[in-house]
Amino acid sequence: MFCPDHNHLCCSKCVELNHRLCLQVTPLPQAASGKSTNFKKLSVRTENTLSQLKQCQTYQEDRMMSLKVSYKEHERLIVDGLRVNIVSYLRECETSTVNTTHEHMQYPISEMREEIKYLLADFKKSTIKEKKEELNLKQAPIKVVRNSCIRLHYELFHLHVAIPKVLDKPELSFIASTKCLENIQQSDIFLKENFPNHVFTVNGKSVHNVKMPSDSYECWITAVCALPNGQVLVADSFNKRVKLLNQQYHVVSHLNFRVEYKIMQLDMCLLTPTEVAVAVHDEVQFITVSQSQLAKSRKLKLQHECTGIAHNQGDLYICSGTALYKYKSSGKLVCRLYQDTSAYVTVDRCAVSPTGDRLYISSYRPQQKLLTLARDGTLLATYTDPALGGLCGLHVTPAGQVLVCGQWSKTVLQVGWEGESKLANLATGEDGVRQPWSVCYSSTTSSIIVGQWWDDDILVFRVE
Repeated sequence: MFCPDHNHLCCSKCVELNHRLCLQVTPLPQAASGKSTNFKKLSVRTENTLSQLKQCQTYQEDRMMSLKVSYKEHERLIVDGLRVNIVSYLRECETSTVNTTHEHMQYPISEMREEIKYLLADFKKSTIKEKKEELNLKQAPIKVVRNSCIRLHYELFHLHVAIPKVLDKPELSFIASTKCLENIQQSDIFLKENFPNHVFTVNGKSVHNVKMPSDSYECWITAVCALPNGQVLVADSFNKRVKLLNQQYHVVSHLNFRVEYKIMQLDMCLLTPTEVAVAVHDEVQFITVSQSQLAKSRKLKLQHECTGIAHNQGDLYICSGTALYKYKSSGKLVCRLYQDTSAYVTVDRCAVSPTGDRLYISSYRPQQKLLTLARDGTLLATYTDPALGGLCGLHVTPAGQVLVCGQWSKTVLQVGWEGESKLANLATGEDGVRQPWSVCYSSTTSSIIVGQWWDDDILVFRVE
């Protein structure tokens, strides 16, 4: 049976219990006859909902990972701080007693060392246990939302697959499309409650100088990467360096890149929590981050220039200035996804949604615009805005929010994930933005980091 009043499929028991007062409950054959569904439109709606559910799942998993990383770092700092204080105290004891009562104090100090060693072990064990319990409590509601995403995605996906198989069977087709619409409505409600197209609100700003004494020029920060542990990588193209910043945004390590070109834009993307790919003219240099130190590893030589780079699920997306290519992380070319040879820098920088179903391109010439592509390279949307004058920086957060910045317009914007509309001006010249060239979101610190042209400072905006 079908109840038009509630738009529900129902069995005889449902009719008796819940639909006795409904006047239009009809048998399925009758309800299905003469009903026509726009299956193409339904398919697009379903795919969009599936994509958002996947993004929501990725976002929740990223939140859990960020919590885990921050708690581990907090544990380490507590234990290390205690150990430093104790060692310092012991040294003071040894220094103050070495000349007068060394023979008498040697055994007590040795005994103290053993006692302190056991105390530290117990403290570390109890602290870690306590922190793990706290972490589990904070992760529990996030896991519930993540699991709901997985369940809703599973149910809707199987309906999506089933519909094309029953198009020639009116009753089954009606059931499948009705259930599909019900699931989309449920998913929409769930997403609004747990994963809205969240617009960032800026609630604070800090400025940090990233110039090194050995830098030859002022900084030109053409790329920023936020690591899960709260550290940040910045690419300084004028000085041809990648710099590692600690949690306080101080430079703690760097790597030089020897390139014969005076003007060269470095770009970067995160592969794993400890590995980054750097686009350097016509090659990709992989670097690793370990114990606050940077080291070069393997390298990929390309047959074209590399102006922008992004990564998703083992695939590298590389811009050449006029085309977007897809590579495997091993260096194997998969295909050319998009090309525009009408000018140079038509395909400058790129970013990819967490689920990999949408690709974003910043097109610098002949007109500054943001392009949104499907997974196969089909152009889905084109967005232009006066606030995107000199469009340079482009970034997609783990939740799928799209951030862009305009150099000439001195603006950092948030754009809808569909790539068709502006959601918010996050920062402008009044906030200290001068010539923004790169932008990145750190979910660990809930902040948006902006790098600029000919400026030794990076801007860090705390957001909610």
